[in-house]
Amino acid sequence: MSGNKRHLLGQHFLTSDLIAKSIVNLAAIKKSDVVLEVGTGRGILIPYLCNKAKSVISVEKDSGLYMDAKRKFSNVQNLILEHGDAFEMDMDFTVFVSNLPYSESRNAMEWLVQRTFSHGIIMVQKEFAQKLLAEKGKGRRAISVLASYCMEITKLMDVKKTNFQPQPKVDSVVLYLEPKQRVSEDIIMAVNNLFSFRRKTVRNVARQFGLTVDSDKRLEDLSDGEIIDIAKKI
Repeated sequence: MSGNKRHLLGQHFLTSDLIAKSIVNLAAIKKSDVVLEVGTGRGILIPYLCNKAKSVISVEKDSGLYMDAKRKFSNVQNLILEHGDAFEMDMDFTVFVSNLPYSESRNAMEWLVQRTFSHGIIMVQKEFAQKLLAEKGKGRRAISVLASYCMEITKLMDVKKTNFQPQPKVDSVVLYLEPKQRVSEDIIMAVNNLFSFRRKTVRNVARQFGLTVDSDKRLEDLSDGEIIDIAKKI
């Protein structure tokens, strides 16, 4: 895949070994952990991950990058390289690690809230981190509700855009994820459907789905639990 095509996919490769090392240290990986890395990229995290974990499964969509990684890391005993879309695979892992391209960030979170794992560390663009961390108010989206209902999310550090190649337009943020509970795909779809009417009052939104909810609030002013309860009724 050409550099231009990768640019379109929103793939920006981390170039700082110092930051790569910090991310892996912050991931608090134990010798008994199975780490799932989504997006092998150029493999900057692999040596550090493999050094700490029992085993590492690294999944890459791009066939060129996958083949490069196969050549580069052929002698690493506790590494399994997979080619394909991780979010269409079913794997057992304890720690999730990813530098997520913007185009995949929401997809990744929707996949993660359905999984059982110990914890995760992700690097996302600042704008997406703001969505995940948005509390009540206009900045909230369906993904904000799903993420904060299912996970404890802690911001760990900012990463300047100058640490990537090609350089993105915005800075990135490293977040720590600790699962609290899981939701089903049906709930995810229902929450996304609810937010397609986000400008309306809860009473009017509920009516779209044949439900009666006596409230003049807007969706973004309800708690995560209240929104999930309405989603369950749908």
